Amino acid sequence: MSDRPSPLADPHIAFDVSEGRRDIVVLGSTGSIGTQAIDLVLRNPDRFRVTALAASGGRVALLAEQAYRLKVAAVAVAREEVLPELRDALKALYGSEPLPELLSGPDAATRLAASPCHTVLNGITGSIGLAPTLAALEAGRTLALANKESLIVGGPLVKALAKPGQIIPVDSEHAALFQALAAGTRADVRKLVVTASGGPFRGRTRAQLADVTREDALAHPTWAMGPVITVNSATLVNKGLEVIEAHLLYDIPFDRIEVVVHPQSYVHSMVEFTDGSTLAQATPPDMGGPIAIGIGWPERVPDAAPAFDWSKASTWEFFPLDTEAFPSVGLARHVGELGGTAPAVFNAANEECVEAFLAGRLPFNGIMDTVTAVVTEHGKPGGGTSLTVSDVLEAETWARARARELAAKATAEARA
Repeated sequence: MSDRPSPLADPHIAFDVSEGRRDIVVLGSTGSIGTQAIDLVLRNPDRFRVTALAASGGRVALLAEQAYRLKVAAVAVAREEVLPELRDALKALYGSEPLPELLSGPDAATRLAASPCHTVLNGITGSIGLAPTLAALEAGRTLALANKESLIVGGPLVKALAKPGQIIPVDSEHAALFQALAAGTRADVRKLVVTASGGPFRGRTRAQLADVTREDALAHPTWAMGPVITVNSATLVNKGLEVIEAHLLYDIPFDRIEVVVHPQSYVHSMVEFTDGSTLAQATPPDMGGPIAIGIGWPERVPDAAPAFDWSKASTWEFFPLDTEAFPSVGLARHVGELGGTAPAVFNAANEECVEAFLAGRLPFNGIMDTVTAVVTEHGKPGGGTSLTVSDVLEAETWARARARELAAKATAEARA
């Protein structure tokens, strides 16, 4: 092992800072990360320029408006059937001006990820972000990575392509670790401490979680996110994924990555060093700062996020994780240690179970019960550097189908 954090996201790496604006491609532009990134760009036109946008196609009017305001060269939409609607929306805004290039289909975002630019911000939700991640890295772009799933399911593939300093994390937790790690070397690090808000169900027992509803799970106390990520926060699956991500990004063993519950979400993560000191990165809950780090590093963007008013009293609390009510972090550690396609199975099964829960087909506790059953049934360790994209896709296909089968069986038994 080297004596410094993995160069995949090493704050010590010397970056070349080009004169003038930095060209950005935004993937997932109509989602939470994408819309906030665009707002940051529009507030800093001297620093950034968005050259291309990609989205799933669920919010066509917003995508067209973004394209028009940013005057992008290209727009991609994953759902081919909405392309005529997108073209009409753009024509209404552009009038006689030439339209941007339009791309559609499941590989459209991947094609944009390799287009000429400085940085690709991957804000796509889910493992479908893997192909764009690999394309951006292979093309030599700096990758501002908000799509944690692509690193989770394709860890060895991503690490094999990434050059020193090429990946900058955008998750608030990993952006915090990234900044705190700048204070020492790999040999100085004793452990990483990843904070969790605890979600809407902090303090509840497993029995008390049995009857929670979709609306309960989507009522996050501190963060405004999409439905899948919000449910992942409620189950703490997101924290399990972040533990795997931290291991892959910073080359720290799993037994030296700790999760603590911090309800206020002020401290986004911490690094404990061998001399006993701990560095914590803290801001009020807001994704502006992590996004600015992702697309602007090594420079900081003034007023990217709100700051604390230190003249006002506040209380910051930290609690141990309840592993019985929230077994997801322990299961994530297990699949992370197994490696190979196990993380892909974990993630795919969870995505299917979250969809079933949101549709009312699976109880809340059934999410992790089903994911655990799928992971246990898969049970394939290893894979290492021999992992291929085909392996990942095959494992995901199996995991999704098996999760749907088990969820349907559980629902039928509950109704019997």
